[in-house]
Amino acid sequence: MKDSFGRKLNYLRISVTDRCDLRCRYCMPECGVESIPHGEVLTYEETARIVRIMASLGVTKVRLTGGEPLLRKGITDLVRMISGTDGITETVMTTNGVMLSEKADDLIASGLKRVNISLDTLDRDVFRRLAGRDRLLDVTKGMDAAYSAGLGVKINCVPIRGINDTGLADIALISKDRAIDVRFIELMPIGCGAGLSGIPSGEVLSYLQERFGDFEPLQNDPASPAERFRFGGFTGSTGFISPMTHKFCDRCDRLRLTSDGFLKLCLQYPAGADLKTPIRAGCSDSELTDIILGAVSKKPSAHRFTEADMTDSRKMVQIGG
Repeated sequence: MKDSFGRKLNYLRISVTDRCDLRCRYCMPECGVESIPHGEVLTYEETARIVRIMASLGVTKVRLTGGEPLLRKGITDLVRMISGTDGITETVMTTNGVMLSEKADDLIASGLKRVNISLDTLDRDVFRRLAGRDRLLDVTKGMDAAYSAGLGVKINCVPIRGINDTGLADIALISKDRAIDVRFIELMPIGCGAGLSGIPSGEVLSYLQERFGDFEPLQNDPASPAERFRFGGFTGSTGFISPMTHKFCDRCDRLRLTSDGFLKLCLQYPAGADLKTPIRAGCSDSELTDIILGAVSKKPSAHRFTEADMTDSRKMVQIGG
């Protein structure tokens, strides 16, 4: 499946819920958001049907996100359904890690290959201020449990000036003695993130180089947005995803499906296609395929975050991380 710019789209990110048990400042306001009514959220069977059609069009990788995906009851059933779909070779998840320690074994048994854990600080006070909840110990326990159980583990950290900037070296050290990949992701001005000051990847790399010395560039997956390095004496890698300072839209391979069934073409823009309504109206697989391909043909060439009036007004938790 290709868009009008010739980009091959083989990666689908699925938000399974807009609910979360944290209130990270760049993602969700402390007061929360008005949750989507249960009946408006895609069922697992509806989601699995979309994945099956997407797989027939060339999607091979599915990432489950939220909100917090582990809050969705029976989430391992969906993992099993997706991982068993013909053509899907990789089923992964992004999670805040709070509930991960109790679910890691079941997730592996269901076919999950890897978790990306959102972790912006190892300072308990900073975590409480940034995430709105005192759950750091639960997150680190979940990270340890996932790694010990054999799940691939990546850490996603969003550097924010004046909030977690003094503790970035501690996050990088997570990869020193374990085969864990730590990635620093530039803050995008979506929803609550628009009022915060992100730190460019180059500045973070210079800071870490001062602390840990020289590094070696690693071979990067051409389809991945991350530039990866390894500092001397480190077991795992350190990566940087730089959507603001080093746009990678020319090789974007992804589509997003919100929890209420909207196929979103780009993180920034609100454009896309409603898939839930035709599904519940009884459309055929062929008709649903045509809707998907019609939407894909309109995928924009690139984001333009500097043009705020063009940006989706929803919070990140409502779009899917």
